[in-house]
Amino acid sequence: MEIITPSYAPDRELCGDLARSVGRFAPAGTRHTVIVPPRDAALFRPLEDEGADVRSTREVMPRGFVRIPFANVWLSARAPWPPVRGWIAQQIIKLSAAASSTADAVVIADSDVAFVRRFSLDDFLIDGRVPLYRWADAVTGGLPRHLAWDAVARRLLGLPADRTVPRPDYICWPCVWDPAVVRGALQRVERTSGTPWAVAIGRELHFSEMVLYGVYAEHVLSASRPMPVTVDMHCPSFSDERALDGPELDDFLARLTPDDIAVMISAKSGTDLARRRAAISAVTGPDV
Repeated sequence: MEIITPSYAPDRELCGDLARSVGRFAPAGTRHTVIVPPRDAALFRPLEDEGADVRSTREVMPRGFVRIPFANVWLSARAPWPPVRGWIAQQIIKLSAAASSTADAVVIADSDVAFVRRFSLDDFLIDGRVPLYRWADAVTGGLPRHLAWDAVARRLLGLPADRTVPRPDYICWPCVWDPAVVRGALQRVERTSGTPWAVAIGRELHFSEMVLYGVYAEHVLSASRPMPVTVDMHCPSFSDERALDGPELDDFLARLTPDDIAVMISAKSGTDLARRRAAISAVTGPDV
């Protein structure tokens, strides 16, 4: 198992908490790869003392892409327009890191995830296989961005358009992928587009790496090797962009079940860091 975390300076403290939770609760020998912009590398380098492997986005981004200084955009030598926005570039970096992993599975865990109990890859597997997170009928007409991501994924994979609603959601925290499935999806994008997969994705204005993986697994791979599915990543998540106060935070964490191994409290929520740390520590107990 390899844990992959894209991060950047504003999330440094959260990422440090995540790295320490990986060191405390993950199996010995688990690789935790933290990928940050070159300008932030020195800030994150101390996390190597926590067991993380800090890498620059420049090392992971596929060849032919250049980051524009002082701007959160990249340019592709093969398709310089439109520029690749930072949000899309981050997803390309995740896909590139996962596709190149030699692990049996990769766990995509953003900086605002924290592990709270001992865990192993077996906690995610179903019958020894990496499952697909699939929440049936979760995407409705009231989620236009999700519908756009689904449409883009289908086009990139050469699948017919489908305007049926509701449809499944494949977005979760953390996200567990089979690297071989990631490679298969990217190879399919290359065959469909006739260009390197990163160039094809970089041209898009709307894209979700998790939706691409899910649509590929369900509508392409399933014909030859159906994947088991799950709706439980053992990680209660708070994704609203509002801060949790003390009682709300305590109530959120009180709902953890014995099977839950992590929590996600969105960095965009603005929840007070000290309060978050104290509440999570109350769940995990002292690190001794």
